[in-house]
Amino acid sequence: MKNVSWTFLNIRILQFKFTNPSRLLNTNRILPCFLLIVALGIGLFSTGPVRAETSVFVRWVDDGDTIVLIDGRRIRYIGIDAPEIGHADKKPEPMGPDAKNFNRQMVFQTHVRLEFDKEKTDHYGRHLAYIFSPAGIFINKELLFQGYAHYLYRHPNVRYHAALLEAQRSAMKAERGIWRNWVEGEGRYIGHKGSKRFHLSNCPLAQKISPDNQIYFTKRWDAFWQGYAPAKNCLLDGISQ
Repeated sequence: MKNVSWTFLNIRILQFKFTNPSRLLNTNRILPCFLLIVALGIGLFSTGPVRAETSVFVRWVDDGDTIVLIDGRRIRYIGIDAPEIGHADKKPEPMGPDAKNFNRQMVFQTHVRLEFDKEKTDHYGRHLAYIFSPAGIFINKELLFQGYAHYLYRHPNVRYHAALLEAQRSAMKAERGIWRNWVEGEGRYIGHKGSKRFHLSNCPLAQKISPDNQIYFTKRWDAFWQGYAPAKNCLLDGISQ
């Protein structure tokens, strides 16, 4: 029955072409335009191919969210912010050395796969990437899941936004890592809906957020749960404040 229907349709199309030559001319003009519109539509709505490097060797681990490759490139993990390990003029943040050690156990002196998003570098010149171990472990996500970092939203690199935020929430619910023995200080916080950063309500930067972009939190825990991160120009101690 289907073959008969298609045969009948083909006959009707041929009849239309030969009995309507002027319309055939218009069809020949319209068809390329239609195909062009379809092609443009596909281009507009496509996110493009995922740019990835199949295997790169990790020469060094800087801290919980940054590594150095054998070719000298410094890679900053997308979507996470680990506590600082400390420097000559600054003490390490709680869990900073632990985050570095865990990251080192996962990737040091091994080959990993890098996956890039829309924005390739940060203002320090570091390359931004998602990291995958030879066993297929998503390292950015694993650091969040184990509580060695908090989620750091940064548009336009949001390909794994949902997965990374869910990993953080799992750590929060289980009180792993930085979420263990949580102490909630008194305060009121204002978040920016666009940047997903939150400030103390009396922070000068918070006062510059337009009312339409403001969201209020009475607890830092709630801000983190919603995927907001502390604005370091305001909350200098980050998560430990």
